[in-house]
Amino acid sequence: MTASPPLVRVEALGPQFAERARVWASRLGLPTQAEGAQFALQLGEAGLQLQLLEPQAPGPVRVDFVEGGAAHRRQFGGGSGQMIAKAVGIQPGIRPSVLDATAGLGRDAFVLATLGCEVVLFERQPLIAALLEDGLARGREDAEVRPIVERMVLRTGNAIALMRDWEGEPPQVIYLDPMFPHREKSALVKKEMRLFRPFVGDDLDAGALLEQALALATHRVVVKRPRKAPTIEGAKPGYSLEGKSSRYDIYPKKKLTGAT
Repeated sequence: MTASPPLVRVEALGPQFAERARVWASRLGLPTQAEGAQFALQLGEAGLQLQLLEPQAPGPVRVDFVEGGAAHRRQFGGGSGQMIAKAVGIQPGIRPSVLDATAGLGRDAFVLATLGCEVVLFERQPLIAALLEDGLARGREDAEVRPIVERMVLRTGNAIALMRDWEGEPPQVIYLDPMFPHREKSALVKKEMRLFRPFVGDDLDAGALLEQALALATHRVVVKRPRKAPTIEGAKPGYSLEGKSSRYDIYPKKKLTGAT
């Protein structure tokens, strides 16, 4: 039996944001007043953010491609030498088209778009997709970030169904980073996980996700996993790239080549 989803209300952090907050509430089917809500989706100066409503709760989570960690990684992240770049097959003259089928907060997709890839993002959880949509909109308002986020296209929905119904040129590379069952030790690792796990749960359909990705991708599928976690059930990866805390399992189909 699955737990009921937590109660979320939408709040405006100031009267000037009230109308936009009402629009988000209507779009997402959420109340603006709710006694006993466990979370608040807040709209304010910094954009849209999700806040856990409990004593000693961590600060809000938002998608920000302009400041903070995204800006630092954009400027000092190691460019095409990063492990994720190697995993998806970025090389001199090769920038594959990528589908990030488990987009989350869009961090990995943003790195790939920064390096020049065209990236489609799928996110099935409407609240997380809303944070992503807001972050992309704010990114388009920044002169330096605009060219990057213009390479990112967001679609909300179940990735398995969206891949099955894909129309047009298929992606060369599909990137998967499914939520994995957590152990007690790692349950409080990141505030994002604390906030999102009640909404997202574990990706118990990861095997079906991989199977559909292998059917659609033309060149390779890449799965990000915790370093010591087992591979996803189903086809076995051709090889893996291992880092300190995570690893990339690569399922090659065809060699990536530069534009002719």
